[in-house]
Amino acid sequence: MTIKPLQDRVVVKMVEAEETTKGGIILTGSAKEKPEFAEVIEVGPGTSDIKMEVNKGDKVLISKYSGTNVKLDGEEYIIVKMEDILATVK
Repeated sequence: MTIKPLQDRVVVKMVEAEETTKGGIILTGSAKEKPEFAEVIEVGPGTSDIKMEVNKGDKVLISKYSGTNVKLDGEEYIIVKMEDILATVK
């Protein structure tokens, strides 16, 4: 099965959170924050008012707690609106 988002929506998959800090401290499960970095899986066509500014495969920073969680074929995805994507990360 595949997901093809409509209008100004984007399907993203969250990037795993770091388990250790830069200083080498190992974080427990409760100390990890919800990751905000994601990889773009599929991009909708946009609308007459909204131009899609991301492409499949881009790494992006999204708003915390935004979008709709979807589980498909054992994988978890989030469908967000283009306005919930804050920046691309290189």
